[in-house]
Amino acid sequence: MEEVRVFPLACVVQKYAWGKLGLNSEVAKLVLGGDPLAVIEDDQPYAELWMGAHPKGDALIKDNRISQRTLGQWIADYPGCLGSKVKDTFQGQLPFLFKVLSVNTALSIQAHPNRELAAKLHAQFPEHYPDNNHKPEMAIALTQFEGLCGFRPVEEIVGFLKSVPEFHALVGNEAAEELQSSVGDGVRLSLALKKCFTRMMNCEKKVFVDQLNMLVKRVSEEAAAGKDTSGSNGELLLRLHSQFPGDIGCFSIYFLNRVMLQPGQAMFLGANEPHAYLFGDCIECMACSDNTVRAGLTPKYIDVNTLCEMLNYTPAPASAKIFPSVQDPSDPYVFVYDPPVPDFTVMRIQVPGSVKQYTVAPIDCAGILLVVQGEATATAAGGLSDTALGRGSVLFISANESVALHVTSPSGMTLFRACCLL
Repeated sequence: MEEVRVFPLACVVQKYAWGKLGLNSEVAKLVLGGDPLAVIEDDQPYAELWMGAHPKGDALIKDNRISQRTLGQWIADYPGCLGSKVKDTFQGQLPFLFKVLSVNTALSIQAHPNRELAAKLHAQFPEHYPDNNHKPEMAIALTQFEGLCGFRPVEEIVGFLKSVPEFHALVGNEAAEELQSSVGDGVRLSLALKKCFTRMMNCEKKVFVDQLNMLVKRVSEEAAAGKDTSGSNGELLLRLHSQFPGDIGCFSIYFLNRVMLQPGQAMFLGANEPHAYLFGDCIECMACSDNTVRAGLTPKYIDVNTLCEMLNYTPAPASAKIFPSVQDPSDPYVFVYDPPVPDFTVMRIQVPGSVKQYTVAPIDCAGILLVVQGEATATAAGGLSDTALGRGSVLFISANESVALHVTSPSGMTLFRACCLL
C-alpha cells in the first residue's frame, strides 16, 4: 500500500558469540523496549540489531495495512520512497545498514576495501568477498566504547619496540631500525611502517606463539607483583589474550591506537583503516556490504597479503580518530554526523524535557529512526495516528515525510536517524 509512507519495523537480532549477554546488552534492552513480550535469555549473546533491508537481516513491517512482509520487499515495490536522488544513485536500493552493537569480547581486527579493490577481490575470491561494494562505517558510542583504530604515532610504536622485546622480535631488527630512522619523513615512514607490520603478520606461527607466551607470562608476573604494566599495554594484552589465546592480533595493540569514545562521540572508519571494536555499546551505520579483510583476533580466514597491501599506513594520534558531530543550524536539538562518503549520514536528536511537541523534519531521502530513550506518541500524514513510541521503537520514514512527536517522558527523548544526504 503506497499511501502508508511512515511505518514501524520489527528488526532482526544477530546473536554472534562476541555480544553482551542477556539484559547486559543494549541490543536486548532495545528489543524488549520495542516488544514487551520478547523473551530475553540471560545466557544468550545479543550482539547486533539490524535496522534496514539487508538480505541477511531484512526488517519486518509492523503495519497490517501493508501487504509486503519486509522492508526490502516494500522498497522494491515502491522505490520512490527513497527519494529521487537516492533511488537514481543507488539503483533503487537503501544504501545503508543501520545497527546497534553490544560488544562483550573483541571483534576481529579488520579493514574494509575501497570500491576498486572490492570489485577486484569479489571477482577473484567470491567465497571470501561476497559483493563488489565498499564498506565505510561509523560508530557512535551509546555507553563508553573502546576500540582500536588506525596506526599510532610512530613515536609510540618505536617506544613499544624498545619496551616490549617480544614485539621487537616479531618485527625484527632491520625493519625496527628503518622505522626509527624514518621519523619526520612522511613517505619513508609509511613504507617503513608497512614493512614492520608486514613482517609481524608474516611471522611463522611457532615464533609468534612462543613470543606471545613469553610476553603474557612476563606481564602476568609483573601485574601479580603490583608493577605498572602500561609500558607493555599490559591490561589490554592480557584481556585480548584471554579471549584469543595464541592470536597474532594480540600484538597489533602495539601498532594501533586504542580509542575510548564517551557516549555521543563517534569514530569514522574509511576504506583501508585497520580497526577493531573491543567493548561497549554503539550505534553503527555502514554502506551495504559484507566485505571484510581480517588481520587477527579471529578464527576466520586471514588474507595477510591483501591486508598488508591495502592498509592506510598514515600514523595519527587517537584523538584524531574521534569524528565530530555538528549542531544543525536550523534545529538546535539535532547533531549531525556526516562522514566523507555519500552512502549515509546519522543524526542524533536530543529533545530536552522542556519540549513537549517536536517534529522530525522531512528530508529528501528515506530514513530509519530509532528511539534510544524516552516516550512519545507519533503522528504522520504518511501513516501514523497517535502511535506510541518508546525505547527500542524503530520507524521507517519515506523521503519528504515528517513525524510529529508529542513527548510524554519528563526527561525528553534521545533518537538516532540514519539517512542519505546527497
